[in-house]
Amino acid sequence: MNDKIGIIGFGTVGNVLANIFNRAGLSFAAYDVLMEDPSRKDIILSNAKKSNAPVLDLPSLIEQSGFIISTVTTQVAEKVARACLPYLKKGKIFIDCNSTSPGIKINLYKIIQASGADFVEGVILNAVNMGDTSLTMLLGGDKGRQITELFQKAEIKAKFYSGEIGKASMFKMLRSVFSKGVEVLLLEMLVAAKRAGIENEMWKEISTFMDSKPFEEIGGTWMRSHATACERRYFEMQQVIGTLKELGIPPILSQATSQYFEQSVSLKLSALFHETPADAGLVIASISDQVLSKQSL
Repeated sequence: MNDKIGIIGFGTVGNVLANIFNRAGLSFAAYDVLMEDPSRKDIILSNAKKSNAPVLDLPSLIEQSGFIISTVTTQVAEKVARACLPYLKKGKIFIDCNSTSPGIKINLYKIIQASGADFVEGVILNAVNMGDTSLTMLLGGDKGRQITELFQKAEIKAKFYSGEIGKASMFKMLRSVFSKGVEVLLLEMLVAAKRAGIENEMWKEISTFMDSKPFEEIGGTWMRSHATACERRYFEMQQVIGTLKELGIPPILSQATSQYFEQSVSLKLSALFHETPADAGLVIASISDQVLSKQSL
């Protein structure tokens, strides 16, 4: 099989992959639709030169490559996959590394499958910035193990996750509930703290608290005590929201937090758990079962 790698989309992720492949001595080339924009062409060519990446048109890239990696923007992932169809064929492997929902990954799989080529689901877990030289990835699909081995040879921290398309993306999307949520929650808190003149003290307090115990213990305690304290915390959040409004800060995340506590109160968790359970899984299961039950009515 042709072991040349074609990179579609030469933005941040495409550049990082090119630098990694170049360092590993792998054969690769790149294509970006922005090459067709005179105002952007020089930027693409400049970045490609720095990465020693030959730049080809799309038909040539796919024809010359055994592995085709899509690293475009999420909103055009399906459009790009369809644009590749006339040039793909059996024996080639299309690897979609865009950050999409599991449903879109499955749609992409169906699009590529029509060409006879194989489809691999790629999920990048770490934040990627220009100049980075490392990636952490999950791979899925029938050829996922093969691509995992290829990426590992290039010193990418790649792991085969599942043969079922959509599973790796599900992992990333749900992980982002936490990572992106905490990011914005911190900003909401610290912007308000800056307005109140206590930004440094607040950051030190939170940092010290999070460093005081393993997160497994901190997070577990939050979830276990949620069962018996959700009502009290709901009313406390009303005071928090009022405080933010007094400071002129929109309580976006705090409103959502309040709504979640309100949901737990409506589920009567405190009636189900007369004392804090020893296992956070019991709380998670109770909320999941009751929410699912309400949705099915």
